[in-house]
Amino acid sequence: MPRSTALDLYAKIEDLLGVKEASPKLYAHYFLTLGSIEFDSLLDVGCGSGDFLYQVDKAFAPQLLRGIDLSPQMIEQSKNYNLDTRVQDLCSVEESFDVITAVFDMLNYLDKPSLQSFLVCIENSLTPQGYFLCDINTLFGFEEVAVGSLSIDDNERFLAIESDFDADIYNSDFTLFEKDGSCYKKSKESIKQYYHKVQEIVKLLPNMQLIAQDKVTLYLDVPDKEFLVFRKI
Repeated sequence: MPRSTALDLYAKIEDLLGVKEASPKLYAHYFLTLGSIEFDSLLDVGCGSGDFLYQVDKAFAPQLLRGIDLSPQMIEQSKNYNLDTRVQDLCSVEESFDVITAVFDMLNYLDKPSLQSFLVCIENSLTPQGYFLCDINTLFGFEEVAVGSLSIDDNERFLAIESDFDADIYNSDFTLFEKDGSCYKKSKESIKQYYHKVQEIVKLLPNMQLIAQDKVTLYLDVPDKEFLVFRKI
């Protein structure tokens, strides 16, 4: 899992990366599934700035709705929606939920050992017959969509990104210059993501059944994500 400082830097630049513009296509898969099941409680892990959680609240208004994230900066942004969002690790959550979501390749930020521990906590935090909804990056998404160099300037911030993908590990180096009066403040962080095959995730969820799997295309003509729905047995 990325350090909180790296996540906080990402919180400052997310709006520059086109994530919100691409989100509706991905969210549609989640909302279609949520509309087909009955649930009273939902936990969004890695809730970020709270956009997804806010739309869930508007569309379904579950009795218990919560978002958690490891980035204090992200949670601070999410407070604009006046929802229950907390800086908290999944494995420390005491309540059980009918649905747990991990949106926008959240699982790809976990290396293999962390993924295994995380999925154990997913199973433990679900009610009987509960659902786990997530999406992961495809190999194409890593190799063809994410790799390369990028620079973005919005007059107040200048962002440079250098990224590569090797041995199933995607590494991004972010350098941000933020305007501070007549000067610029520099921040630099690296974030890693890890390629996971669907069957690897299935094997790590022995008490859950994969009941839906859809290809998702956000950026080019080839699917760059896979949307997965698991149900607790």
